[in-house]
Amino acid sequence: MVNSSENLTEAQNELYGWIKDYMKDFQHSPSIRQMMQAMGLKSPAPIQSRLKHLQEKGYISWQEGKARTLQLIDEVIEGIPVMGSVAAGGLIQTYSDVNENLDISDVLKKKNIFALTVNGDSMIDACIADGDMVLMEPITDSYSLRNGTIVSAMVPGLGTTLKYFFKRREKVFLEAANPAYEPIELNLDEVVFQGKLLAVWRKI
Repeated sequence: MVNSSENLTEAQNELYGWIKDYMKDFQHSPSIRQMMQAMGLKSPAPIQSRLKHLQEKGYISWQEGKARTLQLIDEVIEGIPVMGSVAAGGLIQTYSDVNENLDISDVLKKKNIFALTVNGDSMIDACIADGDMVLMEPITDSYSLRNGTIVSAMVPGLGTTLKYFFKRREKVFLEAANPAYEPIELNLDEVVFQGKLLAVWRKI
């Protein structure tokens, strides 16, 4: 598990357990209406609130307002065997002996890690493509952010975006990794930084 279920409320844990069982049986995420019916609720608001908390605590990836975008962040991979090298130019000899593991458990065990699904191509030159999932570490002190960090930034009333962070004098610039997109210029008090990039997950 990415986090222990001990940090969930009873209502959050009940919904999370039901979602896990549903996705195991049907191989896709349930709708808000199905979750309402399963939890015996007549309004979507409590479900949306629980989903937001599950995402903030690192249990799910979910895009509010978009149907069936929910994904589980369920298993910690303790180690992936490194099998040798592969050439991206000419051919090189490969080796079959496994002598080390690629350990990503430290990344996934960071406190309150969460995942977001990428929509759009503004970070394509940073090798982050539409449909990728990014693993994010919450930002507790925005003043400690270094220029060039890839962040998830929320502009209240406008939305959330994944961009490079730069601070110049008293201004914040959110810059894309795609020349088709202009930098977004903001005052520091106009933006909320949700997380900084830890890793990119891509399903082939």
